[in-house]
Amino acid sequence: METPNAPNFDAPAPPGTAVDLNRQLAALLERIANGDQPAFAEFYRLTSRRVYGMARRVLIDPELSEDATQEVFLQVWQNAAKFDAASGSPLAWLMTISHRRAVDKVRSSQSSNDREARYGAGNQDIDHDSVADEVDSRLEADAVVRCLGTLTETQQESVRLAYYGGLTYREVAEKLGAAIPTIKSRIRDGLIRLKNCLGVS
Repeated sequence: METPNAPNFDAPAPPGTAVDLNRQLAALLERIANGDQPAFAEFYRLTSRRVYGMARRVLIDPELSEDATQEVFLQVWQNAAKFDAASGSPLAWLMTISHRRAVDKVRSSQSSNDREARYGAGNQDIDHDSVADEVDSRLEADAVVRCLGTLTETQQESVRLAYYGGLTYREVAEKLGAAIPTIKSRIRDGLIRLKNCLGVS
């Protein structure tokens, strides 16, 4: 069974009274129960706008409403033989199926959203981890500042320019008006003192 072409939901309702329509639909359902595809296509043409309207009122979302509409007509194709005229009109039967399908889709969508929310909550980084990392970083920074204070003034200046200023040995030497070997020696000695102060092996 192929799904009929998508209905034009803006088209006017088929002419005739509800009684006439229900007579037509009852006859079509009998034929659909026997696997008559043209009867199914006609049933779809006569009712798809109503089914979509019901789905849209419940679901709001146009795509979900179209999905629900397709599912309703698949159910009609599979269960046409279960229609019982003594229990109500074909249109009432169809609208009941449509409403239930739309409500099921709302529940399914809500359940999916809840699962995603639970998954997201369960996979968030634990707040105290990021706080602990920041505290560690600040303690390290404080320790470096404290240990820089143990260097000589010329060592501090050389290390700051090289490591915090990003200058090369040559640039530091030019800036401080000293020879490159002198700057290298200051930086090397300064770093050794920093390592010892920080307890870095």
